[in-house]
Amino acid sequence: MDARTLRQRLHALADSEVAAHAQRFFKTGRGEYSEGDRFLGIRVPRVRALAKEARGLPVEAMLPFLKSPWHEARLLALVMMADAYQRADRAGREAIARTTLAHTAHVNSWDLVDASAYKILGPHVEATGDPGSGPGQALDLLDRLARSESLWERRIAIVSTFHFIRRGEYAPTLVLAETLRDDPQDLIHKAVGWMLREVGKRDREVAEGFLRRHAPKMPRTMLRAAIERFPDALRQHYLRA
Repeated sequence: MDARTLRQRLHALADSEVAAHAQRFFKTGRGEYSEGDRFLGIRVPRVRALAKEARGLPVEAMLPFLKSPWHEARLLALVMMADAYQRADRAGREAIARTTLAHTAHVNSWDLVDASAYKILGPHVEATGDPGSGPGQALDLLDRLARSESLWERRIAIVSTFHFIRRGEYAPTLVLAETLRDDPQDLIHKAVGWMLREVGKRDREVAEGFLRRHAPKMPRTMLRAAIERFPDALRQHYLRA
């Protein structure tokens, strides 16, 4: 499938009723986090199915989709790039990661971040250094993103650490969770809490070590997400903190 056919196929799936719901769900109104975003009205499973059909399209052909004003086109590009990253050689992976980093302005919604960050930038960080060994170049990349003025780059940073959580390496998550603890944005609170919850599912003692130090100052949304899977008595203990 070439890019022109892919674009035609994507737009043929548009549904105005689904689009209207998405406009509300993703907070696209004035002053909201996705202000001005536009939707064709295509549900995620259909976007993923189309991405699978178009597998093999070169990265440069995905760029117009990533830069598109249509939300689903950007999602399609990121799903395809994440899939291509898994199958690429070292040079190809480097190219995909650099392309993603160069276009973070278009990875501008929580679902776009969550569909791609830990599948592309997480492995990229692992390939360029050992994040568990200290403040090397690799962790510096995530730290820079975590300190960005961009809400989405900050979310990219913390969600990228899911790659390491799945491998039993928790240091990147804990470092960035501390950096982002006082972030003003609710979408960051939710993402940090989600990552801490994933740590706790695998090693509760590690998660509690972080919570014992930070729970009293954590935003309520972040804390609730982090302890969601804890036994009730333990959840109440941290909520009272």
